[in-house]
Amino acid sequence: MTNVLKGSISDKKTDQLMKFYGLQSIDGGSVESLNYPEFDVDTGDLYKPHHRQPSPSAMAPTTTIETITITRPLKVIAFICGLIVIILMMMALTSTDWLLSLGWRQGLFVHCISINASKPLPFNIEADVGCYESRDKFYIKATAILCVITLITDAISTLLTGTGLKTTDANLKYKFYRIAVLVMMVALLSLLIALILYPVCFAMELPQGNRDVWEFGWAYGVGWGAAIFLFGAVVLLLCDKESEEIYYKERKIVHETTSIRD
Repeated sequence: MTNVLKGSISDKKTDQLMKFYGLQSIDGGSVESLNYPEFDVDTGDLYKPHHRQPSPSAMAPTTTIETITITRPLKVIAFICGLIVIILMMMALTSTDWLLSLGWRQGLFVHCISINASKPLPFNIEADVGCYESRDKFYIKATAILCVITLITDAISTLLTGTGLKTTDANLKYKFYRIAVLVMMVALLSLLIALILYPVCFAMELPQGNRDVWEFGWAYGVGWGAAIFLFGAVVLLLCDKESEEIYYKERKIVHETTSIRD
């Protein structure tokens, strides 16, 4: 009797436990499957590929700064003027046509006597036909030295201007231009002194020239041409000194990242 009561009690407890866990009653020795709706998922969905969206930080735009260099035409013209001055000064220094008269040609380093020169020769020189070293006069030597200084300083300033045009560093660019202007001013001042000193001092010894007609040759005119180009180069560099040649442009770039497959 006691065993029967224990068996019925255990069967009731078993039914209660099965109902609590969602099990059906035992029928024919088989038990229905558990009912867990939260796990009711098609197994095929577990193998479907899915994509992970890139994080907002990965798609954030980045700002880049581009450097744009603009070459000013006035500075290019100043550079060309400096090159022209170099050529003109070399022509003036090597020429003997600074001062001309009948049978006489005088340069900064050499004077020449032509075959048709009449006696007495200018400045009472005793010489035959040919070219000789220039007379030992202060104004001739001073003019030659000043012209050589002009040639050297103009070459330096032209080189500095060209370097300033080529470089992209703003600080170096303005330093090159500033020094080029100062050096070119020295060249211009030296040349102007030479071109004024030469005729003024020659006029003082004109009574000893033994000629009625004197004229300045093309080489002296070339010197004035070089002075004009030098003056133009200085003005161009000074007028365009404050102009900006380097600009900075901001540009935003969005780096798009491709989807990542898990």
